[in-house]
Order: sequence, then structure tokens, then C-alpha cells
Amino acid sequence: MKDGIYLDYNATTPVDPRVVEKMLPYFNEIYGNPANSLHRQGRAAGKAVDEAREEVATLIGANPKEIFFTSGATESDNLAIFGVTHLAQASRRRVVTCKVEHKAVLLPCKKLEDLGFEAIFLPVDAQGRVRVEDAETAIDDRTLLVSIQGANNEVGTLQPIREISEIAHAHNAWMHCDAAQAVGKIPVDVNHWNVDLLSISGHKLYGPKGVGALYIKGGTRAIPIEPLFLGGGQENGLRSGTLNVPAIVGFGEACRITKEMLLDESKRITSLRDQLEEFLLANISNLNVNGRDGSRLLNTSSLTFKGIDADALLLNLPDVMLGTGSACTSGAIEPSHVLQAMGLSREDAYSTVRVSLGRFTMESDIQKACALIIEAWKLLS
Repeated sequence: MKDGIYLDYNATTPVDPRVVEKMLPYFNEIYGNPANSLHRQGRAAGKAVDEAREEVATLIGANPKEIFFTSGATESDNLAIFGVTHLAQASRRRVVTCKVEHKAVLLPCKKLEDLGFEAIFLPVDAQGRVRVEDAETAIDDRTLLVSIQGANNEVGTLQPIREISEIAHAHNAWMHCDAAQAVGKIPVDVNHWNVDLLSISGHKLYGPKGVGALYIKGGTRAIPIEPLFLGGGQENGLRSGTLNVPAIVGFGEACRITKEMLLDESKRITSLRDQLEEFLLANISNLNVNGRDGSRLLNTSSLTFKGIDADALLLNLPDVMLGTGSACTSGAIEPSHVLQAMGLSREDAYSTVRVSLGRFTMESDIQKACALIIEAWKLLS
């Protein structure tokens, strides 16, 4: 039974029951180590991992040999950024990213500055979008890596990945995309985006937590990457450590289900998001939907209740689970860096909540949540 109205799917999603069912045998029936193909259990586990790799690849238009399993997008981001830059030549010491990236990209890029690299953090417009002309100015022949997110986790803004990829490649730079929020919510094709590296998290698309993947175009022979972990040489030497077979199986099943449901689910969730925004805008004065005029994720609404403290609003909504900023920023007391980069004041950033809908959101949830949000807003106004 639900213990409230859950409207924070960008933070994490419940595991789809079909995924759980698929995973269960790999805890105590098919428990072999896939690295050991000399016995039946190992071969069965290895086959399951191969099948999951194919499902992940199919979802994003890749080849299975280009998919490398990790613990999630944070590890994938770090592996892409540090793995590529570790092998940098002296003539290419520039990395280009943007100010609204997830901390899993921002902090590695800042760390690179301590290691002698030049990190460029591109600004965004009022919709949270990188301007292509700014990318053209920043990316040059000194650039080794460009890392731009597919979709923002707080506002939902979609970035011009294909256009920026073209600029990066014109200067022989690698293009990385943190697509944790995009994959599973919108169609993602690595060939259309023309990216070299792409990060995914299993728990963002109704799979288990603690598993993800890094897509590497053409594999490690095409793009040299220094491993973060050394050991048994799993994942073709890129990511040592015994594979988490149940999680990988669940990740693969989540990708299969997502591809099957994506079109219908997109239409339904877009309709629910629009209903929520229209109803709240009609009943709450001085409400602003951040990024509404730009291209954004179909499920995400960033709502600024001017003059209302967001934490106070949430405390008055015990039956509605919403988010403020990024759920991945532990113990954060600073206002959202994303909203400030978009031009919001600190005060408005502190007055902003995020609604993110998902597979199990029902129309009745929207109706109940809107009524409760309006009631709480009136109480605090």
C-alpha cells in the first residue's frame, strides 16, 4: 500500500515488480560467478549478463560490446572524465562542461583543475539550456573532452547534444553525455546524438540501485580509457571486480520494459504533468514553472512559489513526496546551483520544489496532490 503520493521520480524510482521477479533466481539459484566459465553456474550467470548487456545496448542504439557495467552514473561519469584525461597529451588540457551539470560531473571537472587542466563551465540561458554559440567559443583544438548532460535532473531541460557533439568532433575532442535522467524518459540514440561516451543509471528507469553502465563508442580499443579500479580485469579490463549479476539482470530487464513502454508512457505522463501545471498556475498566484518555455523532460516540473520557503511547504505536505534540488546532494544547505545558473535569486531558489512523475503516477494522484499543495500554499501565504 502506498504511504503517500510519490511525485519525486527523478530522485529515484520504485523497482518495477517485473524486474524484481527477473532478478530473484540470481540470488540463490543461478549464483555462479560469470568470470568462471568452467562450470555450469558460471556459464549460466555469464549468459544472463550477456543478455542484459544486449538489452541495455538495444535501448540506446549501441552495440553490446560498447556497454560496460558500473555501479551507476556517478561511477560512469568519473570513469569517463578521469579515464580519458589521465591519458591526455600536453597539447590537450582543456575540458568543457556546463554550470547545471550533476555534481558527479562538476566535481571531477573541478578536481581536474587541481591537476593542471583548464576546465570551462559554460553558462546557460533562462531555460537552463547551453547556448550553442557559447560551446563554439569554448571548444577549440586544446580541448580533450566535452561533457554535457542529456537532461537536467532538477528542471528537466534538454541540452543540444547533437549540435555540441558536432562542434567537439570538429576539434577532435571526445564527447561525453551524462544521460542518467534522459534514458528511459525520452528516446536516446547514441548514434543520433553522435556521442563517444554516455552514462546511465539503472535506478532511474525502474531497475535496482547500485548498477549502471558506461557506453564507449567502438569500445576501449577505439577510445583509450584508464581504469579507476585495478584487479581481476572484468569488463574487458575497464572495471575490475566481481559482477553484481542480480543487479545487472534487473538493469537489463528494466531496459527491455522501458523500450517496450516508452511511447505510450511518454504520452500519458506528459498529459499528467500538463494537468498539474495548469491547475496549479490557475489557483496559485506568483507561481513560476522554471524552464517551461524550453525543451524539457516530459515528467518534470520545477515550481517556484515566490515568497514561500520550500522546506516549510514540504513540511505542510506530509502526504505528498516532492523534491527540492538534487536528491544526490547529501546534506546540502546551499540553494540549487542549477536554478542560480538559470538566473534565479537565492530567495527564489529556496522557494522552489521539483515535481517529477513516473510510471506509477495516476491521474487521481495529480488531483489529490494539487488540492493538498494549494491548501498548504494558502496556509503559508
